[in-house]
Amino acid sequence: MLQNLANGIWKISWGEPEIHTPLQHRPMPPAAEKLQALPAAPPLPLQAADFDCQINRRGVTIRLPMGPTEDIYGFGLQLLSFNHAGKKRHIKVNSDPRIDTGESHAPVPFYLSTAGYGLLVDSYRYVTFYMGTSTDRGASSAETAVNQQHQEFSEDALYALKRSKEIRHVIIEIPVAQGADLYLFAGNLQQAVCRYNLFSGGGVVPPLWGLGNWYRVYGGSDQTQVLNLARQLRDEAMPITVLGLEPGWHSHSYSCTYEWSDLFPQPERMIQQLTAENYQLNLWEHAYVYPASPLYSALKEHSGSYEVWHGLVPDFADPLARQIFADYHKTHLVDAGIAGFKLDECDNSDNNPSNWGFPDSAAFPSGMDGEQMHNALGQLYQMTLLQPFVQAKRRTLSQVRSSGALATGLPYVLYSDLYDHKEFIRGLCTAAFSGLLWTPEVRSCQDAEDLLRRLETVIFSPLALLNCWRIPNPPWQQYDIDLNLQHKLLAKAPRQALTAAVRKILQLRLRLLPYLYSAFVDYYLSGRPPIRPLVLDFETDPETHSIDDAFMFGPSLLVCPLTKADQGRRKVYLPVGTWYSFDGAERYDGGQWLQVTAAADEIPLFVRDNTLLPLAQPVTQLTDQPSFLLTVQSYGQGPASCVLYEDDFVSLDYQQQGFKAYTVSRTADGSVHYPDLGASHAYSWQA
Repeated sequence: MLQNLANGIWKISWGEPEIHTPLQHRPMPPAAEKLQALPAAPPLPLQAADFDCQINRRGVTIRLPMGPTEDIYGFGLQLLSFNHAGKKRHIKVNSDPRIDTGESHAPVPFYLSTAGYGLLVDSYRYVTFYMGTSTDRGASSAETAVNQQHQEFSEDALYALKRSKEIRHVIIEIPVAQGADLYLFAGNLQQAVCRYNLFSGGGVVPPLWGLGNWYRVYGGSDQTQVLNLARQLRDEAMPITVLGLEPGWHSHSYSCTYEWSDLFPQPERMIQQLTAENYQLNLWEHAYVYPASPLYSALKEHSGSYEVWHGLVPDFADPLARQIFADYHKTHLVDAGIAGFKLDECDNSDNNPSNWGFPDSAAFPSGMDGEQMHNALGQLYQMTLLQPFVQAKRRTLSQVRSSGALATGLPYVLYSDLYDHKEFIRGLCTAAFSGLLWTPEVRSCQDAEDLLRRLETVIFSPLALLNCWRIPNPPWQQYDIDLNLQHKLLAKAPRQALTAAVRKILQLRLRLLPYLYSAFVDYYLSGRPPIRPLVLDFETDPETHSIDDAFMFGPSLLVCPLTKADQGRRKVYLPVGTWYSFDGAERYDGGQWLQVTAAADEIPLFVRDNTLLPLAQPVTQLTDQPSFLLTVQSYGQGPASCVLYEDDFVSLDYQQQGFKAYTVSRTADGSVHYPDLGASHAYSWQA
């Protein structure tokens, strides 16, 4: 039977579920009060009688109805597809998915249906979902037409799954298990995903510095070179907030020691100098522990039965293993001022020549096998290295290569070694369906235009990252990797022009920082993703159901990135309603497609009708006590408002004390009214 757990959330169970599941290792409890504060849920479109469950030696098979017009979204980070209706999805962590199987850096056994619900399978197994791909024997017996000539001659036409008139089914296969729990979330797409996110604990609130611009440093850098780069970025007025060090900071990496190499003889002094210049420092690592690491002996009996790269695989499902790993990082790194970590290679790579996986048959002391640990490792790793920051009572924003179910409240952003720009834009859309954050990081690029186009995408993502680990000089000085490695920079004039264009784009990110921070606070309070596909806001507009190359940024901005392949022009769909160009010069009726053009240093941005958009004067650095001079841009004519949230931006005090909320409003006569900021140190108004 269906058990009601909260406002619009239901559970149904069969058999004896496994001990290790996402809910058993959930990072945070449900945000019960916020769930209860949501509007009353609509009726769940499924009843207990709609589910059929069979348990045998293969595992668990669950079947439920799927209508002929249902659209399906979710399954975690998906770079290769958007709408999963009519597809088979295989929930397996895979760092290098080459074809559209559902495997991913961060697959999640959770989907959303336009029938009015979301569904989570509580399992770390490689769950397979058949989303309307199969019908019962005899269901097509009335289809007897013959001698019909084909009109289309292509593989796509031959294999395309056409919408059919018969009722299809969702079929869910959970291998090995002898029982399962399913969780259902009622409502339209946005309502269901908000319920899922609040059930996961609520969206993350990053430190303000984490929403600035990031720069990962050349992997061969030493301490002097890092400090020189930091000064160079300030001299160029590049608004960079976070510097990231790559594997070379370890005395041994692949596997890791977590100790400073001789390239960094005075790391504490370096951290102090960078802090004085208002930089935060992030360190790369992976979980595989090298024998020379001071952690090795303590972790040996708390690790899996196979090594990776001559290193232990800690069993992060074991609280003692987590404690050993976390305590070391707090004492030696976090307490010294490290702001976060980049958790690499926790995403399994069975098919990569440099294999960083372990067999599915591997055994771990907690009782997990290798299959479960592959799907759990990224999330358990995040939880382990969040612990030192919680103990220090300060926030982090970090990076990770793999995540999973119920990760909404974890302060980690996904990234990838794959690098197709259009796929990276799609990732910004698909990650939001499952409470995940994704950065389409800027790494290698073909030329100046490609660099700018990628930058324009990344500043509208959760983490604005330039990953320059392969080049000793900034990419605006030389984008060609081979020439950069030879220190052959662009000629002076094009270098200056490109530097100015990059600076302009990065400054736009900081101008939007108060707006973006407030969108993340709303994520925490309501569960609404701050960056999300159009279909979550405009589900009743059928044109949005397949748009995977444009997205909402905060409550009001519609972002339409271009890639180099677009050659400066693309089609843009404006959903039903009224829209304005970012500069306010043009008004558009929604419900139509537009052909837009944009120079290499411009990105098409549209603003919802009746929006008040706060924009900050650009700053080069973010200090411990930021101060933003805000101008509010007004769009449309009717009554409107916007809310800005403020706290100390760095501690965890908001969890008990909440936020200051400032509402700017516009009345029917067009007058804009600003609130009294009181003792606010962060915001001031420029009318």
